[in-house]
Amino acid sequence: MAEADEQLIRKYNMAYLEVIMRYKDHIEENETLSVAELPKLLVPDNDDVVAVANKIKSTFLTYNYDDNFADATKAAYDYVSKEIMQINMPMQFWFTPDQVIKIGAGDTFDKTVLLCSLLIALGGISTKILVAADDSERKLVVASEYKGRIIAIDIERGLGEYPNKEALYEALGIGKKEDITAYEFNDKMYNDLA
Repeated sequence: MAEADEQLIRKYNMAYLEVIMRYKDHIEENETLSVAELPKLLVPDNDDVVAVANKIKSTFLTYNYDDNFADATKAAYDYVSKEIMQINMPMQFWFTPDQVIKIGAGDTFDKTVLLCSLLIALGGISTKILVAADDSERKLVVASEYKGRIIAIDIERGLGEYPNKEALYEALGIGKKEDITAYEFNDKMYNDLA
């Protein structure tokens, strides 16, 4: 790309940021979604999500949930961590999974929602997002029950396995602290945990 083109793109980006910052309060005021409405963000049947899931499935000779889901989970995590750039908007704004795919970027929450949508599209219907937050930090984990254990992915910290959901809850501090807010959700349900 020529230097003049790069400079033009930088100028456009600066102009867009100025517009966004001018209307930041208005955008945040109208970008309302209660925590109980979070399941609406998960869209495993969206065409763009299904296309990425099918691309992951195509890497297997014959994709079968029972035999391949653990490896497909790693492939989905690789896709989200390598193909989706981490960005942080100067305001609270949620992108949908198809927007994250099209843009190729999102914040940690956007990427977590995309990953959960992908895992459900890959057959992991038990997959949920767990959120554990206190005054100092917020932890987001995508968790799938698979063959008697829990596969858990934190976009920022990586992939882990737990023998059961109680062990995962304990690792997240759920049930240990009084001041923690915790909930889980997927495309079908929302549940307060603390």
